[in-house]
Amino acid sequence: MNKDFTDDDLRELLPRLRRFAFSLTRHENSADDLVQSCLERALARQDRRREDADLRAWLFQIMYRQFLDGQRRAKRYAGLLAFFAGAEEELAPSAEDVALSRSALENFSKLPSEQRALLLLVSVEGLSYEEAADALGIPIGTVMSRLFRGRKALRALNDGAPAITDHPNLRILK
Repeated sequence: MNKDFTDDDLRELLPRLRRFAFSLTRHENSADDLVQSCLERALARQDRRREDADLRAWLFQIMYRQFLDGQRRAKRYAGLLAFFAGAEEELAPSAEDVALSRSALENFSKLPSEQRALLLLVSVEGLSYEEAADALGIPIGTVMSRLFRGRKALRALNDGAPAITDHPNLRILK
């Protein structure tokens, strides 16, 4: 079979190409666009067609690859759109997020001052345990112990547990 093809060859295959494009896209206008892009690519790459290749199979192959490329492009575009649409939502937090943040700050203020100070120095300011121990003039073991108890108490408060007093281990004796 000859590598070259004529307009008559393409006209003869046009109904089949349109039918195949419509079966892929399920939309008439999209199918027409797909046929057009397929024919454009075939004409531009006519020299790449194998001598023994069937013209119809070669055009179907081009069309199917064009369709897949379009699908991938659409998914990437949809992903970018979702990413940027999500960024706009992040600029304005939801009422639920605001309420949770306020509740967490309120619960943080219920912690004993020693635990609040350590949580701020280590978690917010980024000081190491040694630096926090030096800043407060306490042993590093005390820092680790207070941080553990402070984080545990804050987690419990955020989960709805009642507030913990300054000295939970002390009992009142009669």
